[in-house]
Amino acid sequence: MKRWAWWLLLAAAIAAFRLCHSAVLWPEETLPLAAAVQMLYGRQLYSEIWFDKPPLAPAVCLLWGARPGWPLRVAGALYVLAACWLAGRLTRCLWGEREGKLAAGLLAFFLTFWLPAAVIPLASDLLMLVPHAAAVWMAVSGRPFASGLAAGVAFQANPKGLLVLAACLLFRASGALRILAGFLLPSALVFAWLAATGSFDEYCLQVWRLGTTYARDTFLQAPLSEGLVRTGNWAGFHAALLVGAAAFWRREQRTLRLRFAAWMALGLAGAALGLRFFPRYYFLALLPLTVAGARGLALLERRTLLLAVLALLVPLARFAPRYLMLAEDLVAGRAPAWRDVALDRDSREMAALIRARARAGETLFVWGYRPELYVYTRLPAASRFLECQPLTGVFADRHLFESRASHDELARKGRRELVAAQPTWLVDGLSLINPALAMDRYPELRPWLAAYRAEASTSSARLYRRQGESPRPEGTRRDQASKTGAEP
Repeated sequence: MKRWAWWLLLAAAIAAFRLCHSAVLWPEETLPLAAAVQMLYGRQLYSEIWFDKPPLAPAVCLLWGARPGWPLRVAGALYVLAACWLAGRLTRCLWGEREGKLAAGLLAFFLTFWLPAAVIPLASDLLMLVPHAAAVWMAVSGRPFASGLAAGVAFQANPKGLLVLAACLLFRASGALRILAGFLLPSALVFAWLAATGSFDEYCLQVWRLGTTYARDTFLQAPLSEGLVRTGNWAGFHAALLVGAAAFWRREQRTLRLRFAAWMALGLAGAALGLRFFPRYYFLALLPLTVAGARGLALLERRTLLLAVLALLVPLARFAPRYLMLAEDLVAGRAPAWRDVALDRDSREMAALIRARARAGETLFVWGYRPELYVYTRLPAASRFLECQPLTGVFADRHLFESRASHDELARKGRRELVAAQPTWLVDGLSLINPALAMDRYPELRPWLAAYRAEASTSSARLYRRQGESPRPEGTRRDQASKTGAEP
């Protein structure tokens, strides 16, 4: 098959599978999208929008207007295709064309047939993958400044980009100063922008101070044993790559083996940081394993290669049926009847209730981790808080079942700030799920809540309107907002 035909086929497959998720938003992508919606209203990240990660994720969402549905999924498909191309270029640079094609194909496969909440969202962890592959490719091919520059971009997606920098130094230690110079340039530009907009202090607080608190406060009772189990599960689903990596380890030269072992160790260290071992954390380890696995598979005899091909059937059988069900739902125009997306389905129902009532210029506040409501309604936020983690002090990885605050004083300060806001619409998307974090449990919020009356509800959320706000005239539609230019 000609090279262009192979890449066209790969691109079509990536796009088709991702478009199956057009009717779903996953939790990891909701906050960057919601922040981008507010940026379209002219608000400044960090000082006017609370966002606890580096700025690349919401900035990327601006490229397609922070729209959900097919624009988001096409963007994700293009991003994954770019990651596959770069992984292929890196592998081809080390060995040859066959290995490059194998690496690109394998990366596409494992960014499709694995846990959808991890591989589908174009969010912080996945956004490191393209600059990660570019950085190591540039290091291997003797372009240290460009390598550092790509690692610096990874750092603006996720603080774990520091591990990408370390990987670059593994492969091009002789260019360390130029790598470091390239790495510092994106951060210098971002810091200058933050300083110019008066957001630098809030950036340090939200991304670094709270990020440090999050990293040292895991919700797992036995994180090390849980980490071993989760790493074992990840390895099992990626067994085909392990077969290739084993052949790579047996046959490749010692220096390269040691570099890849160190690169893989960095990836697994990234998965372990914070002691949560979420599936999306393993993207740092996926790239070195894919490159080594592709080289090893290219070296295998046909009989052993068959074993690796059979290993691909495990993730295929586990995750392919869900794509078929989602595609069927899309064609039939049905909402996905899937437990994993129940909260998203509920948010879509709530957003429909709001859109049927809201008018141009009205504002929204959401209690709970439901930032997708800003994406679905396109309403401006009444405060800089798009969800309630900074108001309860309880991180979103546990707030559905726990009420222990990790940063209580900061949360009290946030609640005092919140009561100065007067949103037209208030959605309580948490109290019915975890009553211990109900809004009326906080004394400073009770007088504020008294100004709101119940308007509608879904199975897990309640909608309130501020008293004194005039009800919407019968027969009007919220699309008047777009006609007046109020909606981004």
